[in-house]
Amino acid sequence: MSEVKISAETRTEFGKGAARRIRRDAKVPGVLYGHGADPLHLTLPGHDLLLALRTPNVLISLDIDGKTNELAIPKAVQRDPLKGFLEHVDLLLVKRGEKVNVEIPVHTEGELAAGGNLLEHVLNALPVEAEATHIPESVTVSVEGLAAGASVLAKDITLPKGTTLAVEEDAVVLQVLAAQAEEAPEGEAAEGEEAAEA
Repeated sequence: MSEVKISAETRTEFGKGAARRIRRDAKVPGVLYGHGADPLHLTLPGHDLLLALRTPNVLISLDIDGKTNELAIPKAVQRDPLKGFLEHVDLLLVKRGEKVNVEIPVHTEGELAAGGNLLEHVLNALPVEAEATHIPESVTVSVEGLAAGASVLAKDITLPKGTTLAVEEDAVVLQVLAAQAEEAPEGEAAEGEEAAEA
């Protein structure tokens, strides 16, 4: 897992006006919390943070005011619904060796059995517990040859060493559905013909 270094500054101004000023400077307001410490309000560089957040559950090494270094993982990210820019980020303080609960993306490989079957992602991300500095970026599941009615349960997924499930073993992660044929319901054609006769 990659560790990204980001310089952050503590902030003392709060409220919408202060947040707008921070964003105008291409920065993002954020909060660092965890381990029973008081929340620490930060200003983070927008571009560096955006690049870091492309990796799910990225481990961020924060250099705060050039004085302290803290490790954190993103917990909540708010984006502008229209423009997509970062509005705010919540970061969870972590320590090396500490176990954390996160969700990792589920990727699939292989082809389903023939017949126009559809693959439904019941869980787009798999809840797991892993060491903060060794969070897997994702898991890959083979769906090769699965037919309609087949499903992949959480316990069927091979997890990297040191990672355990944080969800019921029998939770359905993926399921294969039979494709629905699009046919006009019976009776519609007959009603149309009667209307034409009238």
